[in-house]
Amino acid sequence: MDWLDQQQQYFETLQNFGPRLWDGFLLTVQLTLVGAILAFVIAVVLGLMAGSPSLWLRGPARVIIEFFRGTSLLVQLFWVYYVLPLFGLTLESSFTVGVIALGLNYGAYGAEAVRASLTSVSTGQWEATVALSMSWPHKIRRIIFPQAWALMIPSLANLLVHLLKGSAIVYIVGLNDFNFELDQLRRVTDAWFAYAFVGLIGYFLFALLLTRIMLLLEVRAKHKLGQGPTLREVLSPTPKMPIVAAHPGSAPSVPGGKASGGQG
Repeated sequence: MDWLDQQQQYFETLQNFGPRLWDGFLLTVQLTLVGAILAFVIAVVLGLMAGSPSLWLRGPARVIIEFFRGTSLLVQLFWVYYVLPLFGLTLESSFTVGVIALGLNYGAYGAEAVRASLTSVSTGQWEATVALSMSWPHKIRRIIFPQAWALMIPSLANLLVHLLKGSAIVYIVGLNDFNFELDQLRRVTDAWFAYAFVGLIGYFLFALLLTRIMLLLEVRAKHKLGQGPTLREVLSPTPKMPIVAAHPGSAPSVPGGKASGGQG
């Protein structure tokens, strides 16, 4: 059997595996999205605590962040799955175990992005909140966090893609996710077809969709701060071109075109 005939046979096998792969992919999507929500909540809470002027809040936050950043996601997954039941805390399902492990691990990394973004807000903004005698929760909610949100989105987008890839280890606790089904496909085809073709395309397309969504969130956040175009302008098939004046007193020109006045 030559290579082309073998690939044709693999595609026929892929058709039979289609429903299983789709179910596994949907499980990976659910793990990623629910884990990302939990990670974001943890990141915001720990990030705000780590950036607090109070040592009683900042100290415990640093300990938690460094612990979950300094230990392996795999070890944390085993700890939640095997160790917590020894202390009487048995989780309902393997899905819950996976979500908690992903949320804690990537939430700790996200907390650093939140804290760094808060400290990146200009000193003048912080001084203005002090001059207005704003309380810490009020100044964070109304002034600081909206500006920090636009700064932290790129870092959070990277972590979201890492979370997607990290979700591939949950098959260890008995979840038939996309990675598990790819391994089953490998057993009846080969590693190249299952992982380097089907798996690569599946993970890449989902990661691309996530990054596009985060980019739109970044555009919206920056526009609300007056720093960029609107979502409608970005998504428009015919985006508006900026008008540039060549010299004072001359007619405005559009990049790539000719000025409407003067000799030509």
